[in-house]
Amino acid sequence: MENSPAAFIMSGSYKKLKNRNIHRTFFENDLKYYCRGFRYCYAKYGSLEKLFASFDDIWEGISLFRREMAAGNGGRYSAQIANQDANSACKRINLALRWLVRKEPVDTGLWKSIKPSALYIPLDVHVARNARRIGLLQRKTNDKKAVIELTGKLRELCPEDPVKYDFALFSI
Repeated sequence: MENSPAAFIMSGSYKKLKNRNIHRTFFENDLKYYCRGFRYCYAKYGSLEKLFASFDDIWEGISLFRREMAAGNGGRYSAQIANQDANSACKRINLALRWLVRKEPVDTGLWKSIKPSALYIPLDVHVARNARRIGLLQRKTNDKKAVIELTGKLRELCPEDPVKYDFALFSI
């Protein structure tokens, strides 16, 4: 990408990629899928921030993001993008949103139109296990309902930034 991912995407340079393995289960064809989808979203919304900020509820933004990424790829969905409509916890998307919205040492805070209070906890096995252990999560399945339950409990502790507890729950 020569230190310019936006130009790489918008110019279509990603079309030259083959299908080599990039990381574990992520291949160049997966990267091409993202590039085509991002290009479509940037052309339609101007930014991903505007796409996500077009709703009050982050879950609606996640659904729209997945649909628009598919639209940019001829209607084809990717297993690389979680489906919140199928009750997925959407850990990677929620983690990316945390990085983009929160302004803390490990988060960039680049997006200004979404408040940290709107975010949901990026739920993985570690966070879920620790949350259950200390009584913050009752649900046994690590799914969207568990994310909503846990984030609700965290909002009771800090309504303006419930996701700030992510590291604490991850590494207790």
